[in-house]
Amino acid sequence: MTPKDSLPSGAPSSIRTRLAWSRVVLSILGALLVLFIVGPLLRLLFLATPQSLGQALHDRELLASIGLTLGTATAATLIGALLGVPLAYLLARRSFRGRRFVEAIVELPVVVPHPVAGIALLLFLGRNSAVGGMFAKFGIEFVSHIPGIVAGMLFVSVPILVSGAREAFRSVDPRLERVARTLGDPPAIAFRRVTLPLAGRGILAAAVLAWARAVSEFGAIVLLTYNPQVASVLIYDRFTTIGLPAAIPAALLLLTVALAVFAVVRVLQPAERQ
Repeated sequence: MTPKDSLPSGAPSSIRTRLAWSRVVLSILGALLVLFIVGPLLRLLFLATPQSLGQALHDRELLASIGLTLGTATAATLIGALLGVPLAYLLARRSFRGRRFVEAIVELPVVVPHPVAGIALLLFLGRNSAVGGMFAKFGIEFVSHIPGIVAGMLFVSVPILVSGAREAFRSVDPRLERVARTLGDPPAIAFRRVTLPLAGRGILAAAVLAWARAVSEFGAIVLLTYNPQVASVLIYDRFTTIGLPAAIPAALLLLTVALAVFAVVRVLQPAERQ
């Protein structure tokens, strides 16, 4: 307990009693929320018998779907980093008219329902649209093709990457960049030698989290590209056509991937200052 949380030794017992009861109530409420989050996941993990995992690991369709999911999520994350990290640096370091508007636009996909995002992307990237038609001339089609999966994943995950990278850049003292410039480094060299290494861990954590969000996407992808099927769409397809037992092995394998990514994110995130 820190000094600011402790009460003077002469504090009335009624105040101490109320403080103790408030802590109990807060602990119970917090425990209920933690149980609500952990309970369903533990229930699913308890079904992870060697037989079910072996069944999942020998399911060629499922393994192909997992591979497609990981590959397209990686592609979406790389595109998001290429386009989003420079924007994050601009938002963190430069003050310009309309910056708050740009930040709001980047974060807009967070509040858009994912089926709505899928319909919007379908209208924007479909073959009959101006953008989709332009890409089609170069042999790139989105609807019912792999680029559509990447587009859906990118749309929902890029706000996480940009926001995380922006906060990582803001955590770096701008004076360090100015010192590097006074020593003769051009702005680009100062960014590469000073800012990027110091913010790199936070950017990487944001990228991994965005990658995980891309892996878990369903709503936008199912409208854009039902086939070929990513893991989330395959799980839904098996659940609706065969039943719950057929979907459990795929769900277990995807949950294992998600937990591994979560562990990586926790390791990469900078430690909180006490």
